[in-house]
Parts: sequence; C-alpha cells; structure tokens
Amino acid sequence: MAPGKDVTTDKNAETFSYSGTELDALAEAKNYYAWVLRQFEPYLGPDIIEVGAGIGTFSEFILGSPKVERLVAIEPALNTLPHLEARFAGNPRVTVMQGYLSEHRETLAGNAIVAVNVMEHVPDDAQFLRDAYTSVASGGHLLLFVPALPALFGTRDVAFEHHRRYTRTSVRKVIEDAGWKPIRISYMNLPGIAAWFMAGRVLRKTSIAARDARTYDRFVVPLMSRLENIVEPPIGSNIVAIARKP
Repeated sequence: MAPGKDVTTDKNAETFSYSGTELDALAEAKNYYAWVLRQFEPYLGPDIIEVGAGIGTFSEFILGSPKVERLVAIEPALNTLPHLEARFAGNPRVTVMQGYLSEHRETLAGNAIVAVNVMEHVPDDAQFLRDAYTSVASGGHLLLFVPALPALFGTRDVAFEHHRRYTRTSVRKVIEDAGWKPIRISYMNLPGIAAWFMAGRVLRKTSIAARDARTYDRFVVPLMSRLENIVEPPIGSNIVAIARKP
C-alpha cells in the first residue's frame, strides 16, 4: 500500500450512484460501530483497506485504532464520494479512491481489508472476495460484517439494494472458495432479528429513521454488546466473518 497522503480520486471508474438512505440514518450510531470495530480490532494492522467506505462513518472508527497508520478508503458511488473526500481532506493518513475494488486490487497490499455492510450489495460476492484476496499481503486478514438470515429479507433490503442475506454456512463457503482460511464466523445482534423483521416484513418500511437508529444505539446496543461478549448468540441479524490469507 502506498504511504499515506492527501485525498486522491480516480475519476476513470464506472459511474455509479447509491440510492439507499441508511448511511445518514446510521451516521450517529457510535455504540453500534464501536461494537463492530471491537470484533475486528485484534486483526487490524498499520495498512488498512476499507471497501465501500460510504460517507466515512466507519472509517473514523478504524482510524481511531492505535494499530492503524494508513487507510485506503474505496467508494464507488459518486453521490457519496464528495462527503468522503471532504471528511478526510488534508488527512495524511487517508487515501480516498473512487471506483470498485476490482479496479484497484493490483495496486494494493494492505494488512487487512474491511467491508462493513458491503458484500450484500455486490452482485458477484465470490469475485469480490477473490479481488479482496489479491488486495492484501500474505498473512493479511479479511474482516466482514454482513446481514444474516435470508428469512429476514424484506422491503428494507430491497430499498437498500441488497442482493442477499447470509447464513454462517453460506459465508463460510464463499470465503473458502475464494482461498481464504476462516478464523471466526459468528452471529451478532440477536435483538436485531425482531427489529428488522418487524420493519421489513410486517410494517414494510423502506428506510431507517434516524430517531429509531439513535434509540436502538443508545438503549439496546450497550447492553447487548456486553451480553454477547460473554455468551455468543446462536443466531443474530448480522454475521461477523474473519479470515486469513495464507
């Protein structure tokens, strides 16, 4: 990975705009993102690649880790890219790249590649993981956070342009088929099952209200993160998947 530098942009990538609305709604979900980061923390290194960085919300959490010296933030959507660029303008630790991972994989060599709520948006997740494999150095890690349980697929998933939700079995298979060696694949966020089912299958909502996200983040996440740290839930609305490149 190239040394940290000011924000740079590759304007040759395919034009794409993201129509989902959850990025803004979840921007203040600090407890939620901190919970996700704690799952990844042991596997971070000095050079991190974040795919689908969006408006940079989780990027800030990655940069908060004392292990991380440089971050390459890749984002394909032209409508979110300006927010990402503005957020890290002048930050010598961050390089912003516009486009898809497949367009940049040959120039990258990170210690870990991070994709939070990204792989469900990718039509060909197997190719995505092969591109990720190329992008990290030997011994590097794949750090994924994806939605779980196909039975929960509903109106929100459609609105957010999700292609699928995963099970532990399906995540393991696609990871292994791409050459990665799984370290941990586990469910997370047990109460999220009821919340997502009610919103997307019963009430048929197509967005996340910022107020609802703040309430869940303030009152549910702190308790559940402590409980699930003690006892891993048998099922959850999300999956944390961590793998290593041999």
